[in-house]
Amino acid sequence: MGTDKTTKKDKLIKCLISPTEEERLTREPLIAFSFYLSGRNNVLLSVSDEIIENLDKGFTNNPIHGGLIEHASTLMWFWTLGAYEVIRTMCQAKECFSENFYEKISELKNDLAKARMPSSKMEKKGKKIPVGSNRSPDGWDIPNKDLLVGDPENPISGRTLLEKYDNILFSLTIEDIKARHENAYNKESRQ
Repeated sequence: MGTDKTTKKDKLIKCLISPTEEERLTREPLIAFSFYLSGRNNVLLSVSDEIIENLDKGFTNNPIHGGLIEHASTLMWFWTLGAYEVIRTMCQAKECFSENFYEKISELKNDLAKARMPSSKMEKKGKKIPVGSNRSPDGWDIPNKDLLVGDPENPISGRTLLEKYDNILFSLTIEDIKARHENAYNKESRQ
């Protein structure tokens, strides 16, 4: 999440004084789909930054700061639940997005489900098989300063998941949005 992340952040941090509609949508194209969801996405991006910061500070060479890693773990759980719901909402409105962008969020939804299911439902994704209750919320990958989330038997990298979400949402352009969120419902109600 190196330099690319800084550039993306700069895009959001830069103060727009009396922005035109075009400037607002270039900066945050998700607004064209849903102002509300764009705000929730911004919260998730902020939480993601806090998770990474806590992991970087917590996994110092000596000693490891367990409290910071524990806080990152708690935030990761909330982030995963929120990110899944944002992406699920977008996937349900398939016709509102370009085919290319929909494919990206559909794959991301699957990845998020792999992390979410064992944490929220305490079962393996797509199966009615329980994930044990007597376990840590996540594993620690100390050399990579990372959390291993999801199914303890087949965990995924928290950093990779955060980065993938970040990259996909920042790849969204105004051209990828074909209609507003409400239009997905209006279309259904006319059928």
